[in-house]
Amino acid sequence: MPMDSSFHEAFLDELRDLYNAEKQITKALPKMAKAASAAPLADAFETHLRETNEQIRRLEQIFKDLDESSGKKKCKGIEGILDEGKDMMSEDVDEATMDASLIAAAQRVEHYEIAAYGTVVAWAKAMGHDQAARLLQKTLDEEKATDEKLTSLADGGINDIAAGGTGEKQVAAVSNRGSRAKRSTKAGAAR
Repeated sequence: MPMDSSFHEAFLDELRDLYNAEKQITKALPKMAKAASAAPLADAFETHLRETNEQIRRLEQIFKDLDESSGKKKCKGIEGILDEGKDMMSEDVDEATMDASLIAAAQRVEHYEIAAYGTVVAWAKAMGHDQAARLLQKTLDEEKATDEKLTSLADGGINDIAAGGTGEKQVAAVSNRGSRAKRSTKAGAAR
């Protein structure tokens, strides 16, 4: 089946957008992990950073397999979402509210990625790029799992604590890593 070159170019444009998005996300995740006070949330960000680095490698493999470059495209969608997250992290709120807000910001990123990866998986299949489709599907599955993990953390106690609730559910689900202020002070001293 002959490939429509404009469709192929649109596919490459989407891949380049995702490649840049993932690069931007690798810079944001360590800051989010540092800002989190709940250990499971910080761990989730650190785990997803490792996954994101692997997702970048998969995209690089796809570009190599297609004999294309990753280009210099800037993902303005993720840039805007991450800027909103950065603004949120500068707010002066209690630790539980910060954790709930971090989850909200991270889920905005995940939902953007789920939509984008869902599209490129479908497009890769339509063009017969079977290996690319498999690699992209693996990333899509990881993004969905991360979103589910974040929902689980929010529903498992973080949102209740932020709302002022107390109880065994929250205590069992969320263990604090210590004061965010202490970590911020240490980070400031390191600059």
